[in-house]
Amino acid sequence: MDSFHEYMIEYKKQMAKGAIPKAYKGLMEYIMSLRTYFKNKYPDYSVSGNIYYGYMDMTYFSFFPDSLKKRKLKAGIVFLHETFKFEVWLFGYNKQIQTKYWEMLKDNGWSKYHLVPTTKGNDSILEYTLADNPDFSDLNALTKQIEQGTLKFIRDVEDFFNNPG
Repeated sequence: MDSFHEYMIEYKKQMAKGAIPKAYKGLMEYIMSLRTYFKNKYPDYSVSGNIYYGYMDMTYFSFFPDSLKKRKLKAGIVFLHETFKFEVWLFGYNKQIQTKYWEMLKDNGWSKYHLVPTTKGNDSILEYTLADNPDFSDLNALTKQIEQGTLKFIRDVEDFFNNPG
């Protein structure tokens, strides 16, 4: 398949089968409920008002404490559609902030989480896999897994910035 037209023919066929629209709707409902869960359980944290739905590449919302906000940093809970996993990312409010903290982490040799190779072309600074090939048959367990991993990631990042190398 090379042309947009051919892709659209295949897209129409897949949509007609019905599984993709139902799976996508269920995934978006789960991510909305996950965002609400974090917002209600952690009122002292900032939670984005909106979910970024993406182009079937990634879907995410941000969730972060004041300590990151003061540095103009955010943590985001991200679902990557192609690799089918949940990750938590650290990212800056803009590219200058992102580059500043990326350089700080790189210069200190901090390797607790995956530091992206460059900020050029990347939305994140750090990335950590929360659930690889998540089990959607037990949403409560999945939510707990995402919650625990996200909180640990945020604590570790806060600890680093409070006591850099």
